[in-house]
Amino acid sequence: MPVTEVPAGSQSLAPLKELEARDRLIVALDFSTGREALEFVDRLEGRCQWFKVGLELFLAAGGAIVERLRDRGYSVFLDLKLHDIPNTVAGAVRSVAPLGAQLLTIHASGGPAMLAAAAEAVAGCSTPPKLLAVTVLTSMDSAQLAATGVAASPGDQAMLLATMAFANGIDGFVCSPEETSRLRAAMQGSTLVTPGIRPAGTAAGDQRRIATPAAALAAGANYLVVGRPITQAADPAEAAARILAEITTG
Repeated sequence: MPVTEVPAGSQSLAPLKELEARDRLIVALDFSTGREALEFVDRLEGRCQWFKVGLELFLAAGGAIVERLRDRGYSVFLDLKLHDIPNTVAGAVRSVAPLGAQLLTIHASGGPAMLAAAAEAVAGCSTPPKLLAVTVLTSMDSAQLAATGVAASPGDQAMLLATMAFANGIDGFVCSPEETSRLRAAMQGSTLVTPGIRPAGTAAGDQRRIATPAAALAAGANYLVVGRPITQAADPAEAAARILAEITTG
């Protein structure tokens, strides 16, 4: 199933229909086993189309979890945040591409050569995922960045990294809701995936730069990543339905 591209600014023209909302929500499967993840998917009763497989689940269940989700007709965001020397990242991209995930993350902070190598590698794949460059993690604030030697604000650093990635062949980005509008304005046509989504009244957890679903969409996000507000809800299907309703009504 191809990635559904949403034209920049289209989310502000009219409320999204239910089907369109399902194509914008990515549920993070932050589980330690494939069995737990698939059982949770069943609990959602078909309300969601997209699922994120992150590092914890991928290391526990391997590529089989991506294939199992794809076999069930779901779309997969493989969030591995690849970050290594250019040759290693290019090889990793080629290794995971046959699994069939539609989205794959690499760290923009890997630098121009790494980003260019990843873009070249994915271009040579027969079933290429869309590469997303991770800018600044939503758990990072100015103090956290400063502790790593980065004096720039999270917004400025995200913009710098996205601009560098864009110049090296990457036109998809992961950014917090606070940077979404800046990246949308600067890089029209890019795909923006926004984590740190918290519906009104839910706890922020370890996230620092967050927004409601409606606010993130209004800022220009194509996809919203939601984890604990759904996965830790007493009724995950109902929690997902409420978020979809918020996406639909804006």
